Amino acid sequence: MRKWLPLLAVSLSTLMLLIDITIVSVAAPALARDLHASFGALQWTVDLYVLVLAALLMAAGSLADRVGHRRVFVAGLIVFAVASLTCGFAPNVGALIASRGVQGLGAAAMYATNAALLGLAYQGRDRSIAFGVWGAANGAAAAAGPILGGLLTEHVSWRAIFLVNLPVAAAALWLARHVTAQRAGRAGRLDLPGVASFTAAATLLVYGLIRAGDAGWSDLLTVGALVAGGIAILAFVLLERGRREPMLDLRLFRRPAFSVLMFGAAALTASAFAGLVFVSVWAQSVLRLDAMDAGLVLAPMAVVAFVVAGAGGRLLHAVPARYSIGIGLLLVGAGDALCLLVGPGSGWSAVVPGLSVAGVGVGLSTPVLASATLAAVPPDRAGMATGASNTFRQMGYALALPVYATVLASGAGDVLRGGASAAAFADGLDRIFVISAAIAVLGGLAVLGLLRTTQGGPETDDPGPMQADGPSTTQGVGESDVAGLTTAGPAIGRISS
Repeated sequence: MRKWLPLLAVSLSTLMLLIDITIVSVAAPALARDLHASFGALQWTVDLYVLVLAALLMAAGSLADRVGHRRVFVAGLIVFAVASLTCGFAPNVGALIASRGVQGLGAAAMYATNAALLGLAYQGRDRSIAFGVWGAANGAAAAAGPILGGLLTEHVSWRAIFLVNLPVAAAALWLARHVTAQRAGRAGRLDLPGVASFTAAATLLVYGLIRAGDAGWSDLLTVGALVAGGIAILAFVLLERGRREPMLDLRLFRRPAFSVLMFGAAALTASAFAGLVFVSVWAQSVLRLDAMDAGLVLAPMAVVAFVVAGAGGRLLHAVPARYSIGIGLLLVGAGDALCLLVGPGSGWSAVVPGLSVAGVGVGLSTPVLASATLAAVPPDRAGMATGASNTFRQMGYALALPVYATVLASGAGDVLRGGASAAAFADGLDRIFVISAAIAVLGGLAVLGLLRTTQGGPETDDPGPMQADGPSTTQGVGESDVAGLTTAGPAIGRISS
């Protein structure tokens, strides 16, 4: 059994960091009451964690390539544990928000190195098993977050949702230091200008969107933040085009398959998960459910997604990726549309059919995204592509959350302190689900239309070889790890660009 201890270390860290994305959603009302937090401040407690995680994933993978994956993983665990402690004892909402940002830094270091550590520890059939279990841990986190958050908030305190990380982090840290392998890093410079410009762009855009909910779209600071974010995106593109070792090789986006997969990854999290925060607030503020019951309201999507994802690897083995991902996104859109049945007099059961249908879509599309992304790029860009996919997934959530909050607050008023009527809240949720459904349907149609698969053979419209100008940048996954990653998902053949 000792050989599976590295898998245990990686899976524990994955569960912990992904649960912390959704666990706060159920605790939001209790947290807001205790710390006297505004709606905008509450958004930052959720969004800053995801924002930092998304902004630094590729940078953390690049750093790990240079100094060693285990070193970065262990450092991430320590940072995450310390930040969880300060979250648990935060005296005010400002301290909590700052600690959540530091948590995101630790999470990025862990998540960016998970795949590489498994690739080092396992070979052959064991590697396929390891990646399968790790994928299941990703799915289990979505199911466990709301339920665990509700249980701890109801029976202990909202502070316990952060403090529970400490024993898990301690166990993962001990295992990481004693049973995981270390591979020597390679020479090369970290793309600091790329990291800085991408982080600035993401932060400014999210800040502008959150401020728009508080001060309106005509507010000068809102407009200034959004314009500055756009300028930072332009700077990132120009900087990456001119670097020999970019954090993200923009030539990958010349491939329609890669571009549509990044859009699909962002659309999935934006349409399936970002709105759940407000379903939880509705359940507690309007329906007056306790935190535990509110967590159970969200469980159908996560449980169905976990079951479908677990079965999909076998049942969908020969199905082309565009159908699994595209139809999955369309099902998410259908589930969001079913949630439009929520009205002023609706109970919690009104959202169960919609969340269940969306869960089927999540379960179909999520496992295939990673393997499809790997098949869409050259082997020497496998790690970079995986890091980009994870980044786009988290950015989809981070950008959608403030948009939905603005849509809800514009009609529902002070939703955290019971200031919104049932009718106003239902109308706000309807608008959120309309936007979510539109994003999911657009993503699904784009994938079905642009992602093409062939069972072997050359890519029919390959834009040409993509030789790096300098040493290849593989964010967290070495070239030798690609086989293990691809065997973890359905056999999808080659993705043509």
